[in-house]
Amino acid sequence: MNLPLYLARKIYNGGDAKKQVSRPAVLISILGMAVGLIVMLVSVSVIVGFKQQVRDKIVGFGAHLQLTEPTSVGNYDTQPIQLTDELSAQLSDYKSVKHYQRYSYKPGMIKTDLAFQGMVLKGVGPEYDRSFFQQCMLEGEFPQFSDSTTTNRVVISKSLADKMNLKLGDKIDTYYVRENVRARRLQIVGIYQTYLSEFDNLFLFTDICMVNRLNQWEEDQVSGVELQLYDYGQLEQTTYDIGSQVYDKTDEYGHEYCAVNVEQLNPAVFAWLDVLNVNIWVILALMIGIAGFTMISGLLILIIERTSLIGTLKSFGADNTKIRKLFLWLSVFIIGKGMLWGNLIGLAFYFIQKWFGVIPLPDPETYYMDTVPVSLSFWHFLLLNVGTLLISVLMLVGPSYVIAKIKPATSMRYE
Repeated sequence: MNLPLYLARKIYNGGDAKKQVSRPAVLISILGMAVGLIVMLVSVSVIVGFKQQVRDKIVGFGAHLQLTEPTSVGNYDTQPIQLTDELSAQLSDYKSVKHYQRYSYKPGMIKTDLAFQGMVLKGVGPEYDRSFFQQCMLEGEFPQFSDSTTTNRVVISKSLADKMNLKLGDKIDTYYVRENVRARRLQIVGIYQTYLSEFDNLFLFTDICMVNRLNQWEEDQVSGVELQLYDYGQLEQTTYDIGSQVYDKTDEYGHEYCAVNVEQLNPAVFAWLDVLNVNIWVILALMIGIAGFTMISGLLILIIERTSLIGTLKSFGADNTKIRKLFLWLSVFIIGKGMLWGNLIGLAFYFIQKWFGVIPLPDPETYYMDTVPVSLSFWHFLLLNVGTLLISVLMLVGPSYVIAKIKPATSMRYE
């Protein structure tokens, strides 16, 4: 029989655990552990959810990886590249590439009777993955655009629509400058909102055929190719592989190729997201520290209150190690109860917020979303619980050595 575990269970479940002095200490320890775990679960789920949503939105606008002309990186007035059948076959051969799609840019201006606004017209073809924008549509639809005919249909953001006092179904005049000024009248067939203001305030979507005509490009020329990956973890490796393959290659029109990923195109945003990892570690360290110190206080009170029990056990031949294990097991029971309540409350918040979004954000354009985002994987949940339990118990090992200083004869004074 495991005597320390047996005695710890008896003390915890029996009337001896409800002593007047130790009961408040036990309750405070349970409360401290529960609050610490709740804060950790909420903090991790919110920060991970925020990073994931921001990343997914940026990827939704430009995919994981872009194949473009070197001088066009970070520039909307782009030079074209040629998408040949050979290049298409090579892109399809990459196991990490889930999907690829063409796009073309044309900077221009929207003008109404009362205002004008700069914008970038993004042309896409029928193969364009519309799933991201279909989730962001407020009105109308994001149609499957053609690559062979000009439809004069356009999808605009709510930000631009509000600035220009436009609504679904309106026709807008757009102007583009090359050697001369060219005008196009487009009809709004959809209004989207992603809360990424730097993109919402800039992009309109239409068919790639019209954008290529405005640019006076050939049918096989585009601003670039967007590539979606199966696994975000393969981003760097896939960028290197594709970049190495197209390095120093030129198309029939004399333009070079280069591969650039979403993190390289948006370094400031992703550097900011990486800083959030520091916040997670600071919060975890503080909460585990607070919960651990409340447990240390509770353990010392339990030891002092049961000095006579310690003396009795020593008089019957129990060594310090077994008695220390007894109190450590007793602490594990207390920690476990606190973690149980912490998990129940923390997971309740997580699922309520995930399903119903009850906590809104005051300024969606600042936070890039309108409700507090949450995301918590099974592994995050498991590591938080296992890590909290192990660290809390390890923090109690040192204070448990105070038992060695208790002498059987001296302990009789506490009877």
